[in-house]
Amino acid sequence: MIKEYLEIGQIVSTHGIKGEVRLNPWCDSPEFVKKFKTLYRDEKGINSFKIASCRPHGNVAVLKIEGVDTVEDAQKLRNTVLYMKRTDVNLPQGRWFVSELIGCKVLDYDDNSICYGKIKDIESYTANDVWFIEAPDGKEVLIPAIKDVVIECDVANDVAYIRPLRGLFDEV
Repeated sequence: MIKEYLEIGQIVSTHGIKGEVRLNPWCDSPEFVKKFKTLYRDEKGINSFKIASCRPHGNVAVLKIEGVDTVEDAQKLRNTVLYMKRTDVNLPQGRWFVSELIGCKVLDYDDNSICYGKIKDIESYTANDVWFIEAPDGKEVLIPAIKDVVIECDVANDVAYIRPLRGLFDEV
């Protein structure tokens, strides 16, 4: 399902004494967070934060939010989940937001009557992402999210089309 506002990460702690915060990014990398001048405190985009600066720091992004100038102000934001506006990002062809893929039905590309289950989770690995599919019988099947397997995704209709590797679903 296409969402207008997507989770980008969670503020996990303060950084320094000038009101900066550490954001644990739930996206590809802390570098990705640098693209945004505005982030949101809710999934409806009602409460926004202007981002004065952002820099990667190891596996987190250090944010300076306008109006947050003390460590005490920053501490109040701890555990806050931040959202990005979907239209602020242009995804390349063949790329999707993980949160939009979760829950999608997984159908056979060549025979749409075959449903392998639903995407339950996605994990990123060095070589490729792996989709965790919950089969109709409750079993979990892992599939590599590679071009030879994932043929098309239609997140607007909650469907992903795959051409599974031989033997992948034989026991499902």
